[in-house]
Amino acid sequence: MNTKFRNILYGTMLGVAGLATTGCTDLDEHLYDTIATENHEFTNEEIMAMFGPVYSSLRDVYWGWYSYADMMDQSSDVWCIPYRIGIGWGDLYVSMHKHEFHSQIAHFNDTWTRNYAGINACNKLLGYQQIQENPKLVAQLRGYRALYYYILFDLFRNIPLDTEFEHPDGWLPEQAKPQETFDFLVKELNEIADDCGTTIEMGKLNKYAIHMILAKMYLNHNAWFQDDSDNSWYGKCIDELNQVIEGPFSLASAYSANFMDDISGSPEIIFGIPFENKYASGNYMANMWMHVAGKATWGFDGWATGGAAVMPQFLDTYDKDDSRFKDCWTGGQQYDASGAPIYYDGEPLVYTKELHSIDNPGCYPFESYRLVKYEIKGGEYGSSYDDVPFFRLADAYMMKAECLLRLGGYKGETEQTAADLVTKVRERNFLNTPEKAKVTVEKLKGGSVYAYGHRENQGKMGEADKWIITNEGGQDIELGGMLDELAWEFVAEHHRRQDLIRFHIKGSKENVYNGKSWFCKDANPDKTDRHKDIFPIPKSALDGNPKLKQNPGYADNKQ
Repeated sequence: MNTKFRNILYGTMLGVAGLATTGCTDLDEHLYDTIATENHEFTNEEIMAMFGPVYSSLRDVYWGWYSYADMMDQSSDVWCIPYRIGIGWGDLYVSMHKHEFHSQIAHFNDTWTRNYAGINACNKLLGYQQIQENPKLVAQLRGYRALYYYILFDLFRNIPLDTEFEHPDGWLPEQAKPQETFDFLVKELNEIADDCGTTIEMGKLNKYAIHMILAKMYLNHNAWFQDDSDNSWYGKCIDELNQVIEGPFSLASAYSANFMDDISGSPEIIFGIPFENKYASGNYMANMWMHVAGKATWGFDGWATGGAAVMPQFLDTYDKDDSRFKDCWTGGQQYDASGAPIYYDGEPLVYTKELHSIDNPGCYPFESYRLVKYEIKGGEYGSSYDDVPFFRLADAYMMKAECLLRLGGYKGETEQTAADLVTKVRERNFLNTPEKAKVTVEKLKGGSVYAYGHRENQGKMGEADKWIITNEGGQDIELGGMLDELAWEFVAEHHRRQDLIRFHIKGSKENVYNGKSWFCKDANPDKTDRHKDIFPIPKSALDGNPKLKQNPGYADNKQ
């Protein structure tokens, strides 16, 4: 068979050698050039080097520019990147916030290509006999491939599904039906779980992480397929989560322990993506949020843009005694490392909670509290080397609680069990007011405290305010209290878009993601239209593969 190294992968130029440049160990480039014959006997060092693209692609997915970390929140109700008056940003970030999705937004293209880069790297290595003879290596590769496909499926749904590396010249992949991809992932993950083992090591998939992916798939099944007729998927989710909860994990005593530069010591981490100084940097959370003058608080001298902004409506939902507020946000007058007030252009640096608008006129440089959830270190570090807590035990507890509430109980566990699980997660955040840590079933099943509605000020600084405010509230959200709990615990952890899609407005099939307004994003007037649950297939992928069809609701194949 005539084969080729695929330099066109689903419409994008990719190469394995090029993918290895950000590997997690010091890799010799020539190792990739020696993989020319199946008769070559690989050393352990060579095998580990070959895994570089498998791991580095996930770091690129999560924290490459226009990353998964961004896109999961920027179209949600917690934070955004507005046009910053006198600074910049805006453009495609405004489109993400307003749900004006189109196929040329860079987030879609880059997330598509990075995930398929990881899949391509896995498929390549799975073709080598020496690796095929090692069940643990095969399980890691199949697990990583499934994780990449899980991300793609969640974001785009109608995706090419391929498990081979070599194909004839001119070969192009077909789009798989969503049910086909879902079934493939469930089968694949069940087959490899035990072979992934129980060792907890940053960057390596263990069987508990595999159960978490399965649990996520079952939790989101009904939302993904827009069919609530079968609640058994929530029971399947609980079955997976119980295997995680029975594992060697425990909640960290401090919330912040999960967001340090090195989180390998947190007992809560089920699967983490390691970032480290030399070969694996790239977490730019601090750079994206900090005003240039605000770096002085940490003695941080790297780049900073002051781009991102948190919605005041979300900040107003916090209980004043919830320590997660201070763990995640800084506002008001800012001080340098010595305690002196920070000034910028003769003005005190005061972060204000209120914002003007996403783009008319935009946000002024000092507007918005700033995210400090991920550890910020001095010098050039910032958050560049902060690990990512992809799955942690609090997530397993909260997912189980949500499923128990949706089912009204399961296998002897009740809705009160759900409240107890949420309370357990809250306890470390109300140490001074422990009575507030306890949450009731009634609270979790009640409405959200989020004051949904359009809220922007189109007046310019120094001129009269021009407020545009609508009031929708959140009392009509099913399990709105549970949705609030998820926001407080997992803000800026790639959760919020998926959660908003899963929660409905009472008495309808309309979800919060489409059916509610916040800041400058308006609710979809067509309450039956949920095509924005998924993003459009990137134009570059459509241009490179005529077999691909654009997702429903996004005009034609080129828009």
